[in-house]
Amino acid sequence: MKSLNIIQKIFSQHAVVQHPGHPVILAIDLMLIHEVTSAQAFDTLRLRNLKVFDPARLLATLDHSIPTRKNRLEIYDDAARTQVEALRKNASEFNIPIFDFDSGKQGIVHVIGPELGATQPGMTIVCGDSHTSTHGAFGALAFGIGTTEVAHTLATSCLLQDPPRTLKVQFTGTLRPGVYPKDVILKLIATIGIGGATGHIIEYCGDIISTWSMEERMTVCNMSIECGARAGLMAPDDITFEYLRNRPMIPSGAAFDQAVTRWRALRSDDGATYDREITIDVSSLTPMVTWGTNPGQATEIKNSIPLLNTLTSDERVSAEQALRYTKLEAGKPVEGTPIQWAFLGSCTNGRISDLRVAAGILNGKRVAPGVTFYVVPGSEKVQAEAEAEGLDRIFIEAGADWRHPGCSMCLGMNDDKVPEGQRCISTSNRNFVGRQGTGSITHLASPATVAASAIEGKITSPLSLK
Repeated sequence: MKSLNIIQKIFSQHAVVQHPGHPVILAIDLMLIHEVTSAQAFDTLRLRNLKVFDPARLLATLDHSIPTRKNRLEIYDDAARTQVEALRKNASEFNIPIFDFDSGKQGIVHVIGPELGATQPGMTIVCGDSHTSTHGAFGALAFGIGTTEVAHTLATSCLLQDPPRTLKVQFTGTLRPGVYPKDVILKLIATIGIGGATGHIIEYCGDIISTWSMEERMTVCNMSIECGARAGLMAPDDITFEYLRNRPMIPSGAAFDQAVTRWRALRSDDGATYDREITIDVSSLTPMVTWGTNPGQATEIKNSIPLLNTLTSDERVSAEQALRYTKLEAGKPVEGTPIQWAFLGSCTNGRISDLRVAAGILNGKRVAPGVTFYVVPGSEKVQAEAEAEGLDRIFIEAGADWRHPGCSMCLGMNDDKVPEGQRCISTSNRNFVGRQGTGSITHLASPATVAASAIEGKITSPLSLK
């Protein structure tokens, strides 16, 4: 029998029909829905007089367009209010579970899926959102889709997909204190570039992964798309199973034990091959930060921005444009660059462990004068946990703004925006031009680096704090 990697196993297990030379009809176990990319899909169902194939395979929440301020129930922006009201109407009409404000379960779609146990090993999971790869941390094949494909999934719980090319990324070594999985994924993207994994699904491997929590694994899988990958995943293990135990949507008792037995088989076979393999040694890695306008334009904070003559011709053109926008200079250090904003949150780093890391650094300290620091929990559950632990008080006493759950400053699609020309250090996943607001400048980093920078008022490695 041919040896298969985990990606090939999950894909073949979900192939409904596969004819040579044609895309595979792939069964989809779960689709997550938010207010931005779903409205037209539901309109398509109405236009074609179609029903939802299986509402039990769907889960909706509000996250992208909603306010995170204290009076978040009042949505001032007309477009955002229309999107939110449309999702509520569509969920009601088509009998789809929706987690609205104050349900105790509302939050960023890629945070609440794992929290609820809706995300499970071996699943195929889709969402109209590019960072659906987050769920790959559980050994699921999870990827973003467009609005047309959202309609297809609503109507059939299937999609047309070509068999994926596969990429094995092996992390070797152990991380130094103060260095986090966010730094690891930024290092990978900086190494292979934003197109380095185009057309592939990544399996992340290495002994270091077995030391990471599920939340840390989600951070790495979340940013798979930023190096061009279709998705990224990790084989499930005992840490995965213990995280899932007793979650609301996870079977219990003997059924859970049977599920774990199935999930343990979700590993790449000995001798399994991949289309490509890459090894990244993280032993000497120090905290990372982006200096440009894509996640691949990143460096260790202790290093200078690359000289243009060290780049390829294509990289040089992109770097020149990025540096003009970010108002930085090649060959100069990014460390010490003044910031006006800091953001802790998003589907990349808005979980309870991220808040704990940042609170541990901020405890007893103050955010620098002139810096606005938004701290936004990824879900109502995270918010409640943080408040029960007193983390909110640490943030507030340090001078940060403790807010309600949502995507917030990850993207300029809600009230939370960085003003034009101002600079933000952010735990989110993209630093594109205007991503956090028209004319804003974004630097991606780990929660520890964001907290350290907020204290100092400039880009600062957490290793340099005394």
